[in-house]
Amino acid sequence: MPKRYTPNDKWSQKAAAEGYRARSVYKLIELDERFRLIKPGMTVVDLGAAPGSWAQYISEVQDGSGRVIAIDLTEIEPIEGVETYVADITDTDALDRILPDQVGLIVSDLAPKTSGIGDIDQWKSIELSQAVVDVMRERLRSGGKCVMKVLRGADFDEFIRECKSEFAEVKTFQASASRDRSKEIYVIIKKT
Repeated sequence: MPKRYTPNDKWSQKAAAEGYRARSVYKLIELDERFRLIKPGMTVVDLGAAPGSWAQYISEVQDGSGRVIAIDLTEIEPIEGVETYVADITDTDALDRILPDQVGLIVSDLAPKTSGIGDIDQWKSIELSQAVVDVMRERLRSGGKCVMKVLRGADFDEFIRECKSEFAEVKTFQASASRDRSKEIYVIIKKT
């Protein structure tokens, strides 16, 4: 049985103590340590970036040597070393104005506005993940990686099959910083 939701759990407290905007940063840290995602000098795009903890961490790792672009539907408070934009990731015209042609890494902790109806929320998550894959097809350089959060459910296996039919390297990862009750899993894709 999953643990009860604790709004101010140890990860939230740790994030506050270490100056991060959200507990989700520890998911990216774990992903980065496991898959060696962020490299000096690379251009990184954070889709669905608000409140900005992932972009914040990426900027720290880059230490001014790369470019970090954070995009969300809502405004992101300024982060040192990060370009922030308000845009919809399905708006190709907006992305054409914001993004360079080729980037080294795309990260996405996007989640749909939840309805409380599991099947609908999971379907919306898959829809957002497909939008991330569309951005990846257009903008990720050969050899680059994409990391995205997806909610597991009825459409998850089909989404993974589709990704594996198109991309040579597709992995999944459950971050220890994810809430026990969460159906989220991270999908890591390397573009060939």
